Amino acid sequence: MNSDAVKSATAYDFDCLVFIGRFQPPHLGHLAIISEALKQARQVIILVGSAWQARSLRNPWNFDERQAMIRSGFDDQDNERLEITPLLDALYNDDVWVRDVQRKVRDLASPANARLPRIGLIGASRGQSSYYLSLFPQWESVSVPLVEGISASQIRERLFRSPGSTDDYLSTGAYHDLPPEVVKSVDKFCKGTAYHRLLEEQQLLDQYKQAWAQAPYPPIFVTVNAVVVQSGHILLVKRTSAPGKGLFALPGGFINPHERLLDACLRELRERLRLKVPEPVLKGSLRGQRLFDEPHRSWRGRTLAEAFYFALRPDQQLPRLKHVKGGDHARWVALADLEPDSLFEDHFFIIQNFLGLPADLGTF
Repeated sequence: MNSDAVKSATAYDFDCLVFIGRFQPPHLGHLAIISEALKQARQVIILVGSAWQARSLRNPWNFDERQAMIRSGFDDQDNERLEITPLLDALYNDDVWVRDVQRKVRDLASPANARLPRIGLIGASRGQSSYYLSLFPQWESVSVPLVEGISASQIRERLFRSPGSTDDYLSTGAYHDLPPEVVKSVDKFCKGTAYHRLLEEQQLLDQYKQAWAQAPYPPIFVTVNAVVVQSGHILLVKRTSAPGKGLFALPGGFINPHERLLDACLRELRERLRLKVPEPVLKGSLRGQRLFDEPHRSWRGRTLAEAFYFALRPDQQLPRLKHVKGGDHARWVALADLEPDSLFEDHFFIIQNFLGLPADLGTF
């Protein structure tokens, strides 16, 4: 290797910089951070969070779409130094999530000159990077000034609150905070069926919020969910209407004013699913319960879910279910067939909490 090559290889402050985000969608603020990372590091690892999740108003684009949008902002030479990989959330277990991040970085970070790579975590100042840093003390922190006035949530809000005027937004430059190639990707997305399904959900959400507009304080809802498992199968319902039409969900619903949480869960199994398991057997199969309270877990707003885990005794025959007219379709699903992007809201993570499913889909 000549001296110029040696100098080029060692000119960077870091061997690897790690940038974690959801990129829903990738905007100019994200690209500014990635550009700075490319200046300071030989290799840049971008971990795209909320991967393998069903499309929602908060997560409209899948991993492949977001990866393509990110790469569209850089030339071939820069793209050779970018490692972009999906990262599954673990909403209720930071340790599982941290382990997944550590393993991905370990496997992707290439050593330099037969020594351990110098790794840093890069993010915008006053962003979430300070929280991430507390979870990864073994990595150095690199803070990039925040690009003021750019918000991915505001971009999504414009996109879904202005149906019929998307072309006007794109043509008049209202998406000036998106790179040109990302604007083209957003335009293409807005012509597809996924966009129109999410528009329907936005309209339902607006109606839902309007019904509570006169409340003296923001409403907080309490629901229950049942995690019922037998012989390697889990009891799920397939939603027949928006939101989440076509997705699987855990059985459950809102509690009545004068019932206890467990009673509400048993009522849902009895009345809505007609599960052919006696109530004493269900109560004897209860193996755990937990409150799930991630602030963004539900499209309705602040919604708390108390979930109950029932482990039924193995049997050659799964308990029979009887479809209730007008209700969602219930079925037993093999655990091996569970996919995060086929489950509603945070229900995969609720199941993961009780059954210990791996966070990295590569280990399924």
